[in-house]
This record gives sequence, structure tokens and C-alpha cells, in this order.
Amino acid sequence: MPACGQPAQPSPATWQHGHVTAATHSTLFPQAPDTADAVLDGLDPEQREVATALHGPVCVLAGAGTGKTRAITHRIAYGVRAGILQPSSVLAVTFTNRAAGEMRGRLRQLGAAGVQARTFHSAALRQLQYFWPKAIGGSMPRLVDRKIQLVADAAAACRIRLDRNELRDVTAEIEWSKVTQTVPADYAPAAAKAGREAPRDPAEIAQIYNVYEDLKRDRSVMDFEDVLLLTVAVLQDRHDIADQVRSQYQHFVVDEYQDVSPLQQRLLELWLGERDNLCVVGDASQTIYSFTGATPDHLLDFRTRHPGATVVKLVRDYRSTPQVVHLANGLLAQASGRAADHRLELISQRDAGPEPVYTEYTDEPAEAEGAARRIRELMASGVPASEIAILFRTNSQSESYEQALADAGVPYQLRGAERFFDRPEVRKAGIALRGAARFGGNDTLLDDAVDLPSQVRAVLSGEGWTTEPPAGSGAVRERWESLAALVNLARDFAAAKTGATLADLVAELDERANAQHAPTVQGVTLASLHSAKGLEWDVVFLVGVAEGMMPITYAKTDEQVEEERRLLYVGVTRARRHLHVSWALTRAPGGRPNRRPSRFLDGLRPGSTATVGRAAARGSGGVERGFTSRPDAAPRRTQRSPARCRVCGRTLTDAGEMKLMRCEDCPSDMDEGLYERLREWRGVQARLSGQPDFCVFTDKTLMAIAETEPTTPDELSRIPGVLKRKLDRYGDDVLAICAGQELEQGPDGE
Repeated sequence: MPACGQPAQPSPATWQHGHVTAATHSTLFPQAPDTADAVLDGLDPEQREVATALHGPVCVLAGAGTGKTRAITHRIAYGVRAGILQPSSVLAVTFTNRAAGEMRGRLRQLGAAGVQARTFHSAALRQLQYFWPKAIGGSMPRLVDRKIQLVADAAAACRIRLDRNELRDVTAEIEWSKVTQTVPADYAPAAAKAGREAPRDPAEIAQIYNVYEDLKRDRSVMDFEDVLLLTVAVLQDRHDIADQVRSQYQHFVVDEYQDVSPLQQRLLELWLGERDNLCVVGDASQTIYSFTGATPDHLLDFRTRHPGATVVKLVRDYRSTPQVVHLANGLLAQASGRAADHRLELISQRDAGPEPVYTEYTDEPAEAEGAARRIRELMASGVPASEIAILFRTNSQSESYEQALADAGVPYQLRGAERFFDRPEVRKAGIALRGAARFGGNDTLLDDAVDLPSQVRAVLSGEGWTTEPPAGSGAVRERWESLAALVNLARDFAAAKTGATLADLVAELDERANAQHAPTVQGVTLASLHSAKGLEWDVVFLVGVAEGMMPITYAKTDEQVEEERRLLYVGVTRARRHLHVSWALTRAPGGRPNRRPSRFLDGLRPGSTATVGRAAARGSGGVERGFTSRPDAAPRRTQRSPARCRVCGRTLTDAGEMKLMRCEDCPSDMDEGLYERLREWRGVQARLSGQPDFCVFTDKTLMAIAETEPTTPDELSRIPGVLKRKLDRYGDDVLAICAGQELEQGPDGE
């Protein structure tokens, strides 16, 4: 599909889809690019803009499956390989150890080892440990992995009885309070203002919270939120330490920026100081953790805080087929709220696939059995079990699917279990392989092994690996799957690295363990929708998509319901090719069939009627340059004032209003006739290039043109949305229409 505003002709083979690995994948063991320019090979135009925008603030609005990790890792690698960035001066932060590990692995493959890629908590903990003796002195409190026992002790001290669910919910309230920097005395009014439904009387929660903090001090322990709070306190109070951190890290990249909490944003600001070498990446439509204090406001307000920022929109979806993308776009088209106003309209880059399958079952056990049966059929047709996932709203739904898969003889793995390299059988296998690498010449097991894969098979056969998997499921099967993943990794490694030895493979495993870059384990993935974020499969089963579960019963407010819609959107966009959506009419066999499919599917599944929703503004791909962006200039903080309405003077933050340079509700002096002529002309151009109308110019841009009535190319170029390539291609036509001239028609009347 051609880029918006570009001719409908074949694009250069260096980035055209079909000549490059899909943007969300990487070759297993690639050779590091030879040069800095080679790092840019295979990137599409918008990804290349991200990779080469190395100065000043940069905001990347990246839709699901558009290759955001690819874009930002190539950006870092390009900067390092070009000598613009020093690896040790770059700090890339994200939200999970898995994502950080993947980022480190990709940077290593691109020849940019040495860059720090960590979670917010990991980066803060390292700094806190280093500066504790200087800033505070004495022994640093011990970090507790799970705070729930401390909360239970605090509740008992307050003589408040909490059942298991209440204990979990009160713990979540304490976590929310800390990331929003709310002290115990302020919990009740802050929770009311945020619209939170407290699991107990707010005064009781505040009391438990207060005693919890006392217990931590008495026991000399701290929780994960304390790590951020204490690091913020040190950097705020000790300017010498803040200066030392800023001299170390001079360039920052933040992934999943829509999930940043107020506390994490404060830490980021302290890391930055007065500098603006910051690149943030996110998608407001994937905000699904607001219950933890995350907010997309930092992402949506980025241009207001940094008027000179370069904004790049990634909308080319390399992951999913047009059929899956159509459903994803349809979900958001019915959304409302601020995040919906900034949604990105994805454009699939893949060949057509099957339509999503919608299935209604009589009860939940029948739904689980139906999914297991269909998975057996898919595996029989050649789909690997590791490329199939079952996603559900709550973890409690997992049990029936575990049973159904076990009964069907289908291997599975639970998402959220211990990390691959932490598994006992993997640690033992690593020790055995390391020993064989050192003393293999004296090991009779290796006498008949002629190459690396056969050596690994021989060593791991002593650890329980067999050529055929054990029958059934359970712990024995899971151990075999772990060892089989190492056998397959050895095969792929040997194919990619001619002459590789056991010692080379052990070194590769060590690097992968440090990066948490685990090999693929065979087995259907069972995961909640929240834990599936950032992952993808060829086949996805979205189960339990019924009212009461999606949206969940306790989602009462409009904001909570919209977050549930975004959660379903995340689930849909995990699928590459096959998507199965199902629901059950009742929970147990023989129950009253009073459930109905989720309202989010209204108008999208066959035979349903659309609910009334407010269509959101479409976001086309492209680049918006900052007011002061100059690649040859030293980065500096811009003093440009925020955009203001030219009618009432109010600060503008909405992208559409910024294009118009006025509030949506302020009176317009638009020439209606000119606007209609521009729309007719745009329709002709869109048909000629085979693109949607908005890829020529959006409605907002046409309205701005009709209001401004430019007479020169310079006046036209000042209108937001009129980029240089569009000015070069369409400028003469637009100015002629504004001047009242008739355009020449083609031979077919267009």
C-alpha cells in the first residue's frame, strides 16, 4: 500500500513489504549491519524518520503491529553506529523485564551492545543502590517482592478483617496511592476525586496504609514503589547526585509511554533536567493499566509540553491481516473519550486472510471444549502449538481451558509462570552443556555426535530429553518442552553460525539469559488479556467475550467501560491471521441462558446492529516537524508558546484543533463553497492513487485551507498538515482551486 501523499507506484525494494522481514519480527541470528546506513535498511519511511530523528524531543505514536520496537531499537543503533550517541549515555526504559530483555537482545544484534535497557524500577534500583551510602548512609532496606503479607499484618494490627479478595484489592489501592504520590491522610479525597470504588471504607484503607508504612520502617524493608519514591527524593534533594546521573545519561527513550504513572513521569523529568533529548513511544488506544495509576495524558500532552517536538505516526500494520485490522479499527471507531480522539487508523500491509470467526456456545465448558477441538484441528493442519493462544479477561477463566486442552492431549503453557532461564531443568541443562563444552573430549556420550545439534541432543538426553514427547500434560511434559526448546535453539544456531561449537552455544545462552531472550517453548499459550500485551500469535482465541465479562461487571463509569474496550482491542491485535471470538450463554450446563455477546461487538459481528458511538478522528501515518527542529543544530529547549485558538485564545491540545488553529466550537469563517470544491478534488486524487481520502488531506486540513484561503505556496505550507511532499505534489492544484480556477480534467473525465 503506498504511503499517504505518495504516488501509487512500487516503492523501493529496501523497505517495500515483501522484501523485508515483517516489522515486528527479527531474523533469529542475524549478522550485525556493516555500517550505520545499513542499520536503516528494511525500515519503512516512517520508521526511518524515527531512526534518524536523533535531536530534540521526539514523540512516536505507534499503532499495534506497526514495528515500534524495531523503529526505536534501530534509532538507538543508528545513533550509536553513526557516532552520534555513546552507548553508555543512552537509557531506554520500558515496563516489563521481558520487553527490556527483548530490547537488549535486538540492540546486541544490531551491533549496539552497552546500551542500558531497563524497566523504570530496575533503573531506579541500580541508582538507589549506588548512591545510598552517599545520600543516606547505613544499610539500604531490604526489597520485598510481594507486599500482600505486610498489608495483611497491617490490617491485623488495625483489627480489620480482610478476606483474600479484599486483601488483594486493598494492596492495589496502596500501590495506586504511592504511584500517584498520595499520602495516607489524603487517600479518601484523592480516591473520591479519581472515581475509584474503594473495596472497604476509605477511612479503613487509609488507616491500613498508614500502619503498612510504619511496619516497613520498623522492619527495615521497602516495596517497589518505594524504590521510585526514594530515587525521586534523592534526585530532588541532592543536586550533586542529580548532576552525576545526568552526566551519565544524556539520551532517553521511553517505550509504552501511555502507561507512565505520575511518579514515573516525575522520575523521568528528574533524569532529564533541563534537556530535551527524549524519545517517547506509545499508543493511547492501548492504555489498559489506568487502575494502577497509569495515564495516557503524558503521551497526549507531549506536544504541548514540547512544542518543538517531532511527531511520527506509525500506522502500517505488519502483524495482522486486513480482516483482523478491520475489526480492530471498528472497535475503536465506536469509542469515546480523549484516547479515542487520538486513535490511529491502522492500515494492514499483509495479504488478505480469513474473516474472524464468531461462535456462541450453550455454556462455558462447551466453549472450552470447542476451543480445544478447533486447536487440535489447527495443529493437525500444521499450525505449531506455540503459534496459538487463548486469551481471557480474568485468570479464573484459565482452569476450564487447562482441563479441556489436557483432555484433548494439547500441550499448553501459562503466561506469567516463572521465566524460562529460571526454570530448574533449564539451569541444570545449562550446567551440563557448560561441562560438556569444557570436557567433552572425555565424554563417551559425545563419541557419535558429529555436529553441534547432535552434541546438544546427546547431552540433554541425560537430562530427560527424548526424541518423542511424553504422553499427557503436567510437570513432566513442561520439563520436556523446556529441553526441546534448547534442542531447537541449537539447531537454528548451528544453521546460522557455520562451525559453531558447544562453547559458542553456551556463550549465546549466557547472553540470552542476561537479556531474558528466551527460545520458543512449544505449547498453546493461556494468558489474560492484560498479560498478553506486547505479544502476538498466528491464531488467537478470544474467549468469554460476553456482557459481564467484557466489559467486566465492575466497570461502571464511561472511562472504565472505554478501558475495557481498549483491552478487547489489545486482544484482537494480538492475532496475525486467524481470530476466533466466542462467548457462552450461561456459566454451567443447564443454567439459564441469559448472557449476551459483548456490546463491543455490536455492528461488527454478523447479524448485529451497531450501537450509537462517536466516530473518532482518524490518524494517518506521517511526520510532523517541531517548530525548531534542525538536524544540524545542537539540541536546545524551545521557547515557542503553545498553540492557541485564533478566536478565543484558549490553549489548543487536540491535533485536529491545532490544524484549524481554533477550537472546534469557535465560529468558523470558512468558505463553504471552497471547502466542497476541495473535497471533490480530494476524492478524485484519492481514486487516482488508490488511497483513502484522508491520505491526500484530512477533513481538518481542508477546513483550515478553506478558512485561510492561501494565495502563495508559503502561505499554504504554514497550514498544519501540509507537509513538504504534499505541498510539492498538490500545492499547485490547491492554490488554483483557492483562486477560483478550473482544473484540467483527464481523458476519462477525472
